[in-house]
Amino acid sequence: MRIASAALVLIATLLSPSWALAGAKDESAAEWLFPKAFNDWHDSLAKQGVALGATYAADNIVNAWGGIKPGAIHFGRLDLSVDADLEKIAGWTGAKFHADTLWIYGRGLTRNYIGNLATISEIEARPDIRLYEAYIEQTFWGGALDIKVGQQAADAEFFDSQTDDLFVNGTFGWPAIKATNLPAGGPAPPIAVPGVRVKAQLAEGVTAFAAIFNGRSAPDETGDPQLLDNHGLAWRLRDPPWIIGQVRYDYTLPIAQGLPGNLTPGAWYHFGEFNDQRFTADGLSIADPSGSGVAGKLARNFGIFAVIEQTLYRPPSVTEKGVSASLPGITAFARIAYSPPDRNLIDLYADGGIGFAGLIPGRPLDRFGVGVAYMRISHDARQLDLDAQYFSGQATPVRTFEGLIELIYELHIKPGWRLEPYFQYVLRPSGGVSNPSDPSGLTRIRDAVVVGLTSEIKY
Repeated sequence: MRIASAALVLIATLLSPSWALAGAKDESAAEWLFPKAFNDWHDSLAKQGVALGATYAADNIVNAWGGIKPGAIHFGRLDLSVDADLEKIAGWTGAKFHADTLWIYGRGLTRNYIGNLATISEIEARPDIRLYEAYIEQTFWGGALDIKVGQQAADAEFFDSQTDDLFVNGTFGWPAIKATNLPAGGPAPPIAVPGVRVKAQLAEGVTAFAAIFNGRSAPDETGDPQLLDNHGLAWRLRDPPWIIGQVRYDYTLPIAQGLPGNLTPGAWYHFGEFNDQRFTADGLSIADPSGSGVAGKLARNFGIFAVIEQTLYRPPSVTEKGVSASLPGITAFARIAYSPPDRNLIDLYADGGIGFAGLIPGRPLDRFGVGVAYMRISHDARQLDLDAQYFSGQATPVRTFEGLIELIYELHIKPGWRLEPYFQYVLRPSGGVSNPSDPSGLTRIRDAVVVGLTSEIKY
């Protein structure tokens, strides 16, 4: 019944007359969502240096087949933000303040119906009202140097491209290799941590990014970090740090009017302890019944990564410099990352995709695309599964990889309002683990077929 209801909602929304209301300019929802008096007050406040914002995103998702079990859910997130220009307010040259809070409701499809590593929706999280980011940003020398200090996330700037922002699955925002390997998932939605980020323009087309964050976003590694830091107020400062850096090289291919692109290599290093993926502290397999069954501890961890994004086509009338998903044309991206297999569940990660923007007559803001992702279960974790087979004498599943295919269409309905119907196919959820609904433990979770509709209103 829930699957049928969600399907009817999806069909009714797509057949709504509002389909034809998209304008030629992507603005906020101020013109039609609130009364003129409120909008005038909002604009007056912004002129004085205080900009208030709100974004509401809701997901209706159906696991139509496979996974742990079929089912349908609805959940959402309201993001309320404030941006203060401290130069206008207090005469502090080049300084700004940003803060936002998240109200999250509902339960996610991933943990309840599929059991995969890469969350189906990027807004999926535990229900909560939490402080997300709160930082001061200071620029120097006309923006050549930019420093942020305070509680912040890393996903918007590190290991990121503009084209991957089109997709709904969480791995295209904060890749699963980081969300799975780092303590508490690292500084990414819905949890941000105290840190310092520095961005510097080194030369024309060369930008360096570096940051140091508190290395643990929750006070205990044994529980759910979203429950342990349930309101975003932990403000932890004494845990082993996590550092990350990258250098972005912007270029333009001398084809036609020039096709812009960028290449961004980077690396990270964590100073904390990590669980051995196969052995206990005394050198026995974790699956060996004669041992403690408790993973040994390994000091330090690291990762390397690279991102490439390339414009493949721009209409002759578009000459703007830089890769921008909002400009008409076709862009593509690819990302790859590696971490050592003895202390990480995922040791190799790769994803990529292609996005099409403004190419449908009469729909200048619409976008659509296809993205794929591959998450390889590390060698040591696979060996642990083979050990489990040996000691149990049963042909229990051996994890190999998790894969993902996503197709999405982004419909701009009115200024500030968009709908995103999408399809996802999840291959070997969590690498092919045993299905918890099978008491024998001999069958793995099946591939999953997911359809959904995201609605977002931005003010």
